[in-house]
Amino acid sequence: MFKLFRHYVPTSLVLLVLIELVVFYISFLLGIEIRFYRTDEIIRQELNPVEIKAIVFALIMWLSMTAVGLHTRNVVDDFAGLMIRIFLSFTLGFVGVALAFYVKPELFIGRGAFALALLISFFGILITRTFYQKLDNHKIFRRKILVLGTGDQASLIDQISNQCMSRGMEIIGFVHIDQNDPKISSNKLLDIQTTLYDLVEEYHIDDIVLAMDDRRKGFPVAGLIECKMNGINILDIVKFLEIVTGHIELHVLHPSVLIFTEGAIRPGFGKRIFDVVVSLAVLTIASPIILLTGLAIWLSSFGRDPVFYRQVRVGICDKPFKVLKFRSMKVDAEKDGAQMAKKKDSRVTLIGKFIRKTRIDELPQLINVLRGDMSFVGPRPERPEFVLGYNQDIPNYTLRHTVKPGITGWAQVSYPYGDTLEDTRQKLQYDLYYIKNYSLFFDFTIMLQTIQVVLFGQGAR
Repeated sequence: MFKLFRHYVPTSLVLLVLIELVVFYISFLLGIEIRFYRTDEIIRQELNPVEIKAIVFALIMWLSMTAVGLHTRNVVDDFAGLMIRIFLSFTLGFVGVALAFYVKPELFIGRGAFALALLISFFGILITRTFYQKLDNHKIFRRKILVLGTGDQASLIDQISNQCMSRGMEIIGFVHIDQNDPKISSNKLLDIQTTLYDLVEEYHIDDIVLAMDDRRKGFPVAGLIECKMNGINILDIVKFLEIVTGHIELHVLHPSVLIFTEGAIRPGFGKRIFDVVVSLAVLTIASPIILLTGLAIWLSSFGRDPVFYRQVRVGICDKPFKVLKFRSMKVDAEKDGAQMAKKKDSRVTLIGKFIRKTRIDELPQLINVLRGDMSFVGPRPERPEFVLGYNQDIPNYTLRHTVKPGITGWAQVSYPYGDTLEDTRQKLQYDLYYIKNYSLFFDFTIMLQTIQVVLFGQGAR
């Protein structure tokens, strides 16, 4: 596992990204070489610097693949899904490179060479992905995990053992530490015959996870120190579950997790600059869509009903503000009081179904971002009526209001839309993970993943 800006990335995924960048780079050079094989040397000189152009091509194509979810674990599970995402990524990449040629004409290499570069890289990526799917879970990429504990916390790890495998980690066994009856099946238990380090050496363990319900009983301090001094990584169960699931498990959350974390800092001036720059860019690019959507909504009611609607939401430090959105429901949609949107909601208008599915109805919130009420990335703002109940029913729910709410967020790209208390609890776990591990790099990653959410219509109602 590689640690990148507080986030752990599987070794196999890092190698895949590096190989794909090389494939795009070489494909670009091959496209030029084949197209201009018998061309005059003077014309070939005009193509320089080809290395810089190849790097730009590789980066744009890589970002396009990331945007459609090709670098997200467990998204593509069959050949058809893989082909659809690769095709979409190359379509986005074609548009991105074409825009780069338009903005910087000196990057242009000719239509023939560009077409050859795309064709060669397409087959190169197909071959790379085919090998990757066969080798992804090979034992050479797996980290071997030893779990200390056999109680409730350890059983949480046992339940997600398959998910651990998909993240490149193999649970070797569980060590019974305290005197309570184990909640793990006996065939998964390991005994310490001499010392903890000897057990670690015997099974070639890479990481030890502390998952004891009560650390006051039988805590192997000396053994853990010996393992630590010999290069064995020691993880708390909260951190381990973060790495595997991408969220903070509320069942094992305790105050010290957030108090002593290296993250969990309120974003500063850098995030504000990021919000303003991204919002202005999106507003500029999406301005034709915004104008057409506003016109369509206005014409649908012959100008009788409003195009936008404002609704009170809870922001940072529990401060209320009015969010701005395109109207996608009938004007009397909440005559009976506040309620969640449901599947096949009869209150949604014909145009509303489309703009909700494509998330166009969210675009006016960019004004909220520019005003400072919201951030581009953050927990989605909820209505005061719902927040009051969530605060009473879900522990630590108010922690999500320590940062500005966002148009998109880690919960939105990681968990489908939900209208139950359990769905809200699950999404809070992703929001807390975002708050704890915030960085501008994380914001940028979420922004890219939001593209696939829009393209595939995930979680919209």
